[in-house]
Amino acid sequence: MPYYDYQCDTCGPFTELGSMATFDQPCACPDCGASARRVLLQAPILANMDKARRTAFATNERAAHEPKSTRSHGPGCGCCSGKKKPSRTLHRPDGSKSFPTARPWMISH
Repeated sequence: MPYYDYQCDTCGPFTELGSMATFDQPCACPDCGASARRVLLQAPILANMDKARRTAFATNERAAHEPKSTRSHGPGCGCCSGKKKPSRTLHRPDGSKSFPTARPWMISH
């Protein structure tokens, strides 16, 4: 069961343990017994969470509305960036071609 913060008009703020089914209902003040409304006095404690858990939460949140694309080859890829890959063919002045970076041990035809 989670802790909820309440504000008593007479005694001030207090924290009580309550069920999730009654999160929006007022609670009796432990000092004076008056009905106190629920308030949000502090943010959820996420700063004390370890990095791996924060990363997992962020990944789950991102995956909820941004599914991971299978076409993520990165910048400069030839298939989806629209850029043409530079040719690795070496054109000589006599019209012959060679591929010096591909397989230098092979003889070109």
